[in-house]
Amino acid sequence: MSGGTFEALRGQLHEAATEFADGPGALEGILRGIVDDVERAVREPLEIFPVCHHSPASAIAMARRLREKQPKVVYLELCEDMAPLLTELRNCRLPVAVQAFATEVEGFPADWSPLSVVAPVTEASAEYQAIAYALDTPGVELVLVDRSSDHVFQWETRQESRPTDEPETGGDGPDAAPAEAESALHGDAVGVEIGDLRPRFAELEEHLLRHGRVRHWSEWWHQYVELPLGDSDHDTYRQVMLLIGSLFRRLAPGDAPRVRIDEDRERYMWTRMREHLAATGTDPADCLYVCGAFHAASRVEEFGVHGSDTFTISPPSGTRWRHGLIPSSHAAIEAQFGLAAGSVSIAATEWAKNLRRTRVRPYRLEGQAGTKKTTKAARSAPALPAAAAPAADRLTGFLQRPPVLDPLDEAELLGWSVDIVRAARRAGYLASTADAIAVFETSILLAGMRERAKPTPYDFQDAAVTCIEKDRVPGRRDVRRLVEIMMGGDRVGQVGYDALPPLARDVHDRLEPLGLRLQQRGVQRALLDIAAQPALERCSDVLWMLRRLMPEGAARPIMGERRLGERPIQESWDLALGTHQRALIELGYEGVSIEQVLEQRLRRTAYAPQATAATVLEAVEDAVLHLRSRRLADELGTHALDVLARERSVDGAPEVLRRVRRLLAYYRTAEPVLPPWIESFVKTGYAHYCTLLPTAFTDDDATVRQVAAMLGFLFGMEGLALSLGCDRTQLELALAQSHPAEPARTALLWAARTHLGTLSRTALRERCDELLANPLVVPAYPRYLSGFVHALEPVPGLADFVVEAVSNAFARLPDPVLLPWLPTLITTLRASGTELAPLLIREAGRVFPARLAELDSWVPPWRLPQETPRVLPEAAGPAAGPALLAARPATCDALADLLGYDGTWDTPEPTASGAALLARHPATATALGELLTVG
Repeated sequence: MSGGTFEALRGQLHEAATEFADGPGALEGILRGIVDDVERAVREPLEIFPVCHHSPASAIAMARRLREKQPKVVYLELCEDMAPLLTELRNCRLPVAVQAFATEVEGFPADWSPLSVVAPVTEASAEYQAIAYALDTPGVELVLVDRSSDHVFQWETRQESRPTDEPETGGDGPDAAPAEAESALHGDAVGVEIGDLRPRFAELEEHLLRHGRVRHWSEWWHQYVELPLGDSDHDTYRQVMLLIGSLFRRLAPGDAPRVRIDEDRERYMWTRMREHLAATGTDPADCLYVCGAFHAASRVEEFGVHGSDTFTISPPSGTRWRHGLIPSSHAAIEAQFGLAAGSVSIAATEWAKNLRRTRVRPYRLEGQAGTKKTTKAARSAPALPAAAAPAADRLTGFLQRPPVLDPLDEAELLGWSVDIVRAARRAGYLASTADAIAVFETSILLAGMRERAKPTPYDFQDAAVTCIEKDRVPGRRDVRRLVEIMMGGDRVGQVGYDALPPLARDVHDRLEPLGLRLQQRGVQRALLDIAAQPALERCSDVLWMLRRLMPEGAARPIMGERRLGERPIQESWDLALGTHQRALIELGYEGVSIEQVLEQRLRRTAYAPQATAATVLEAVEDAVLHLRSRRLADELGTHALDVLARERSVDGAPEVLRRVRRLLAYYRTAEPVLPPWIESFVKTGYAHYCTLLPTAFTDDDATVRQVAAMLGFLFGMEGLALSLGCDRTQLELALAQSHPAEPARTALLWAARTHLGTLSRTALRERCDELLANPLVVPAYPRYLSGFVHALEPVPGLADFVVEAVSNAFARLPDPVLLPWLPTLITTLRASGTELAPLLIREAGRVFPARLAELDSWVPPWRLPQETPRVLPEAAGPAAGPALLAARPATCDALADLLGYDGTWDTPEPTASGAALLARHPATATALGELLTVG
C-alpha cells in the first residue's frame, strides 16, 4: 500500500530498518505491516474506536468522541447474549460484572460445570461510557457483537483443556494481584475483556519493562501510554492505539489455536455488524465500533463493512444459560486479568484527575447509585460537528515528539507523604514527620533515577515502603497496601435490589423481619427470640437453608442448633449476605426459591455416580430437617436402599450407623409408624453387613472403627430386623466364620461373642489375664484395649469390663514394663476412642471411690468374692421346688390368678391339696425353680 496517509512514516521506518538491521528484511516487513494495519483501520467507513480495558485515557477519549460524533449505532465488543442485562446497571453501584452462568451443561464436558463468563465494568472504562451514552440517549441503538457465552466455551474446546480463570487477555503475569478475599468475587469464571493490549511475547514485555525502568506492565502502561494520551486529540489517540495493537499482534508468538480464535472472533464480530447494517439500512458513517486495540488492527479477509460473508457461525449448544449481575471489585479485576495490585484503584484516581484537567463531561447512567444527577441542559447538549475530511497523519509527529516531562507537583506529593504517615501510624507503625519528609525526598530521587521529573504513584509506593516499613508488619496491612488504600482503595460494587434475581429478592423479603440492612457489606448480628415472636421461625428456616447452600461465613449460627424433632427457641446469627452477594445471586440462577435449589442439590448429591449410602442418608436428613418434605425423604431413602445394596466396602459404616440411629429416633417420636423405606433399609442392612462381616474382620483396608460400626448396626437394629423377618442365625454364622489376626479386631470379636452369649464374662476375663501373664503379648495389650474401647459402640454394657481390664494392667504390670507401655496406651486410646472415651470415663467414675481417703480401703468390685446361688434347706433334691411351693401356697394362688384360673383346691385344706397337686406334677415346679435360680 503506497501513496497513503502514512507514506512519510513508511519512509522513516524503512530508513530505520536499513540502519538497525543491516538492510531491509523481516524487520522492515513488520514495521511496514504495522503502518498498513493502522492505515487500513483508519480508512474503514465504519469508524473503529480502539480501547484498552479499564484505561482512563480510553474512557476520556471515548466520552469526548461520543459528544463530538453522536453516533446512532454503537457496536460493542461484548458477549451478545448479555445485552438485556445492561439496563440493570443503573440499579447497581460500580464496579459490577455482567455474568452468564450455567449449572447443567449439554455439549461440553461434565467436569467443566458450572460454566461462568464474566465481564467486569468500572466507571473509568470506555465500554461503560459507550453503554451509558447509548442507554440514556434517545434514538441510539447499542448492539453487542462479540460471540455469545455459549460460543466462548465452544471455542475453548479447541484448546483441548478445561478453561481456567486465566482471562482471554493473557495469563498471570509478573504483576498478578495477590490472593485476597475480594479477589475471589469472580470465582473461577472465564473473563471476557474489552481491550486486549498486553504483549503476548514474553521477551518483548521483558524488554519494555527493563528499558522503561519499571517493575511490571501496569506501571509501564501508566507511564508511557496513559499519561501521554490522557489529554491528546481524537486522531492522535486513535492512531497510537491502533499502532500499539498492531505491534503486539505482529510480535505475538505463533500459537495456532490462540491465533485462530482471535481471528474467528474478528470474523464473528464483523459478520454481526454487516448483518445489522443490512437489516436496518444504517449508514456506516453514523456508527461507532468499540473494540480492543488488539482486534482493531485486524488482518483477516472479512475485515470491514465490505468484507466477504464467508464466516459461518455455529449454532448454540443445548446448555441453558442464566444471566445476571454480580458485585465486582478492583482487587477481583486485578486478580482475574493479571494486573498489578492497586493498578485499577490508581486508574480510578487518574480518571478523576483527567476529568478535572480536561473538563470532559463523562456519561453516567441516570439514577445510578453514587452518580450525580445530570442537568437537562447537559443531557440535551448538541453534537459538535465532526470532521468530514480523512484524518491526518498524527502518528509521525507523536513518535518524533520527545516525551513531555510533567513538572513536579509538590503540593500533591507533600499531601501524599503526610497522608501515608498518618495511615501508617493508625496501622501501628512508629512513623513521624521525619518519615514524611523522607518519603517526599525519596519519591523525587526514585523518579529522577527512572528519568522522570514527576513521581508516579508507583514511585511514591516504593519510597513509602523503603522509608516506613520496618522488619515486621505491626497490623493487618503492610505499607504497600496502605498506599493502595490511600490512592483510592479497593472499591467493591453492589447489585441493587431491583437488579437481583427473584430468589435473592425473595430471601431479602423473607428476612425483612430481622430489621437488618442485608445488602450492606460486613458482618451483622441477628437475634431471634422465637419463643416471644413465633413469626421469626420462618426467618430461622431461611437462615438454616442459606447456611446449607452458601459459602462459610455468609450465615453463621452463634447460638442455637437444628436437630431432628426439635423446635428452635432462641437463635443468634452472624450474617454477611452483602459480602457474599455473588453467591446469593448465583443461587438465583439455579431456581426461583431456595427450597427449589436445595431440593435440586440434594437430588444431585444423592444420584451422583460417586454417592454412597452415607451421603444419601445425609441428603434424607437434610430433606427432613430443612424442607420438612416427607415425599423427598421417602424418595431419597428408597434410593439409599439401592445404593447400600450395591456397596462392597464398609468405609461408610460409621456414618450410616449414626444417621440411621438419628432417623429412627426421629420417626419413632414424630410418626405413628415407621416409613416403609427405613424398615427395608434396616432389613437389607442387617443381611448386607452380616455378609460382609467375616471379610471385614480380616480386610486390611477396613479399620476397627468401621467393623465396630457394622456390629453396632447389627446389634442396635437387631430387634427391628428380627421383627421384620431377619434370622439371627445369619449373624451367629458370620461371627463363627470370622477369624481376625490383629489384636484390636480379636478383642472386638470377643466382645461380640460375649454379647451373643457364646463367650461368658468369666472366659473373657480369663483370656485377658492370660494376655497380661504372657511377656510376649504385653506390648500388644494396648491394641487389645483399643478393640475393647471400640466394642463399646455395639456392646455398651462392656464398659465395666473395659475399666476392669485397664485397672488390672496398672495393678499387675511392674514399672519397667508399665512406664514404656503407658504412652502407647494413651496415644492408642486418644486416637481410636475419642468418641467412646466419655462412656468409659463415666463408668470409671461410678466404680472408683469419690474421695482420696477411701482409696486405701477400696476393693475393686471384680475382686470381691463372687456370691454363690442361695440354696434353701428344703431344696436338697428334685423335690426342692414342690417343697418350696407347698410351703408358700399364697404364691401359687397369685400365679393361678395371673394365669386366669379361678378354681379352688380339692380339699378345704389348701396346703394339703397343694402338696397333692405338686406331687402329681413335680416337673412344673422344678422348672419354675430353675427359672428363679433356686436349685
